[in-house]
Formats: sequence, structure tokens, C-alpha cells
Amino acid sequence: MDGESKTSTRKAHADGDIRSAVGTYRAYHDDGGGNVDARKSNYQDMVRSYYDLVTDFYEKGWGDSFHFAPRARGEDFALSIQRHQHYLALKLGLRPGMRVLDIGCGVGGPMRSIARFSGAHITGVNVNAYQLGKAARYNAEQRLDALCDVLEADFMTIPRPDASVDAIYAIEATCHAPDKTALLRELHRLLKPGARIAIYEWCLTDKHDPNDPAHLAAKRGIEEGNGLPDIATIPETARAFEDAGFRVLEQEDRLAAGDPEVPWHNSLAGREISKVGLQRSAAGQTVVGALIKTLEATRIAPKGTREVQEFLSKGADALVAAGDMGTFTPMAFFLAEKR
Repeated sequence: MDGESKTSTRKAHADGDIRSAVGTYRAYHDDGGGNVDARKSNYQDMVRSYYDLVTDFYEKGWGDSFHFAPRARGEDFALSIQRHQHYLALKLGLRPGMRVLDIGCGVGGPMRSIARFSGAHITGVNVNAYQLGKAARYNAEQRLDALCDVLEADFMTIPRPDASVDAIYAIEATCHAPDKTALLRELHRLLKPGARIAIYEWCLTDKHDPNDPAHLAAKRGIEEGNGLPDIATIPETARAFEDAGFRVLEQEDRLAAGDPEVPWHNSLAGREISKVGLQRSAAGQTVVGALIKTLEATRIAPKGTREVQEFLSKGADALVAAGDMGTFTPMAFFLAEKR
């Protein structure tokens, strides 16, 4: 986002009216979802605008870790999220003294969890200043600022020396990249020889049929509701790792690690009694919509808040549809080593 755009977005928030920021973001998808090139060439603008708008919604509904997880039998949502994070730490062999990058760190929930678990020093990389401000504050409040810090940077060009990092991970963040191979080449540059990278990626499965209108509608709904330029397949993502110079050690869809009776999208579908599940039920959505409308009318919430809630809700509907059809996974797992 250029300086003028950032100033406009901040002013909209300050004036209590975010409708212009919503319009800026939605313009990338108002062509029916087909203008992928525009989204890729303006991905920084799109991603910054998206997270300026949705971060507070995410925190209220999801907590400080903005991702999904496979759930074991009898396991609650919060524990599944933590286990999913610790799995990465174990696969990477993280330990005290290691310097690690969290790519697209959000407000830092995974960073803090993994730092506590492993003792490694983790730097969260993020292009969104609003999220980084929150992450730094939470790090300090939880007395983890000695192990966790943040870096405002486009993950396509990270201002760190070659071969200076012991490990890298990303949790449902590299899906925002306009060019996966270029991103992975940049991460390859940063890693020390023989070092490893672990990523959970949003991917289309082999059940996705680009000629099926329902499949295509779900894909486009996920892209609009989640600030994505495009969604790759699992084989396309694996090729991007190889083309960037990595050796892929492990590749799997982690959905298979969960209880088949508790699909990853259950909360979004309103099919369970949980904070997210209750909000996403039919009654919950009615209550939330009415509440936001009242808050806007009384100027407690900025104008445009309801529009944000609506496109997030449509994005969640698309995730549920894709989950039910089996055409999408939010946790295609890749573990790779720098050659």
C-alpha cells in the first residue's frame, strides 16, 4: 500500500467510518473473482487493507492464533490449536539458542506458544503494522519479549542477511504470496545450509474441479473472504519448494490427523457449542448482525463494520462449502530442507 492509501485507511478508522477502506479491499474481488493478476500485483495493498479491517473481528471470535487445526477425539478447539503449533516446533527441532522466523505472524499467538514450548528465539515477520503493534504489546505483557520480537516487512523481501536463520515456519500465511516460488526463494536465501522450513498452506485438493460452478464459487468466496490473490494445488506448492532450491522431506494433508467426526470447519459451520460455533449458528449470526447494526447507529462501532462482518461471513460460508465438498484444505503440510 502506498503512503496515501495507508493514510486514507488510518483516517477512515480515526473518523469512525471504514466504508472507504472496505471499498478499497472489495474492489479487488468485485470483478467476479477473476482478476487474479490485479490481486497479485497489488497484494501488499490488498493484504494490509484486509487485516486492518478484520484483525479485531478475528481476535474476538478466534483468539490470538488465526488458523485452523486437526482435532483429536475429545480434544477442545484451543488445545487442538496449540498442538498444531507444537507439531511444527517438533518437526523443525526447535531448541534454545536457535533464531527462527515466523512468516506472517499475525498478532503473535503461535509465536508465543512455540517460543514457550521450544525456548527458541522467534521473530515475527508481518506487513501489517496494526497487527505487529498488538503482537509486540502482547509479547511484553506475557513477559516473552526476550524470546519474541517483530519485524515489519514484506515477506517477499525480508531485510535480513543471507544464511542468517536457523529455521522458518509459516501457519496459513504464505497463501497471501503473489508468487510462491519467489517467496520460497527468499526464505531459502535466509536459511543456513541444511536448515529446515515447515509450512501449513491453504491448498486446493485433488477433488477440486475448476469446471464445477460450485467448486469455483467456493474458491472465489475463500479468496475474497480471506484476502488471497489465488489458491494453489498441493502439487503446485510442492513444485514451488523444489523450484526454489529446497528438498521436500515430508508432504501431507494434516486433515487426516484429526478425528473424522470433527471436521476442521465445524466451528465455522455452527455445528458445535464453542465461542465461534455459537456465533456462526443461524441464531448467532442474527444476534451479531443486529448488535453490529446497533453499535454502528450509536457510533460505538465505525460505519462499515457491518460490511466487514458480512464479507467475513460469506468467506466463512465458502470455507464450509469447500470443507463439505472436500475441495480445499487449510493445512497442507510441507517440511523441507535447504540444499
